[in-house]
Amino acid sequence: MGLLDGILGNVLGSLTGGAGNAGLGGGLRQDDNPLGAALGRVGGGIATSALMAMAFRVLQQNGGITGLIEKLRASGLGQHAASWVGSGANLPLTGEQLQSALGSDELAQLASGVGLTPQQASGGLAQLLPELVNQLTPAGQVPDNHHDMISEALSMLAKRGAA
Repeated sequence: MGLLDGILGNVLGSLTGGAGNAGLGGGLRQDDNPLGAALGRVGGGIATSALMAMAFRVLQQNGGITGLIEKLRASGLGQHAASWVGSGANLPLTGEQLQSALGSDELAQLASGVGLTPQQASGGLAQLLPELVNQLTPAGQVPDNHHDMISEALSMLAKRGAA
């Protein structure tokens, strides 16, 4: 789980500028659990961990990283997706673009499961997914075991009460 903890920490650290160490409830501190500290950095922790779980669910429900990339390409966002996997800067995505690519129904269902509005979910995921895909493809290629990593991440987040 160390690799996955590092990926999740890097994703959230890059989104928050590495500031703060609020941690999740239950006395988690950064030195006790890097994932717990990383998930607590934004918006009180719970919303962030819910968004992280949603991001991994989006990957899982769309055929992993490869499936998500294909879906984005089909929606005219192939250049965005390619930048996330590549070694250069990640092209930004808006919540509206993501909602158009994934479909309103999928996002609404995911959002309602964690108590967010579809707009909150799509906006948060639009910020989170580029960095998450970037971190999951460190060599500029989709790793063979990315489906296992997605399942493991969802399991870890479920143990934290977010999935």
